[in-house]
Amino acid sequence: MQALKKQLKQNLALIFFSSLLLAYYPALAESDKQIQEKVLKAREISNQQNTDHAAHVNPIDKSLEFHGVFYGFLPCKDCNGIKTTLSLKQHDNYLLVTQPARESSREYYEKGKYTWNDENHTVVLTPRKDSGIRQYHIENEGTLIQLSSGGARITGDEADRYILRRSDVLKSREVHIH
Repeated sequence: MQALKKQLKQNLALIFFSSLLLAYYPALAESDKQIQEKVLKAREISNQQNTDHAAHVNPIDKSLEFHGVFYGFLPCKDCNGIKTTLSLKQHDNYLLVTQPARESSREYYEKGKYTWNDENHTVVLTPRKDSGIRQYHIENEGTLIQLSSGGARITGDEADRYILRRSDVLKSREVHIH
């Protein structure tokens, strides 16, 4: 009987210390979500190794190089300027958002298609609605210069104010007001 009591005490002591140990160290097993994330990452790495990325380095369509968001503060006759955001999207779609610098001024949205002219280095915006087309000369990959309605560069004292710069070149959405 004493041997049985001694064995029982040892078992109880073992159970007590193991429960303390488990309470101190929570379960270290990974959750299902963590395991799924690891599997997805491993699958992505495996797919990247089997993919030929050479086609992405030099896109066939030059306009793909100019996808992005361009910001600027263009001159205005009736106000201090027009805050302008031009987003050149995939599938030759664009969104142009303008907001005159007036007290409680609303934003104006224009959607449409754009075309790229490699010979002239211009982007031509054709809106869905019947407002006129807009043209921009591509100075470099981060700068668009608005052209007149006839497609010529704007001249005069404010000619250097008709510039939109791509957001990753600006590193900010803040635009300097002249």
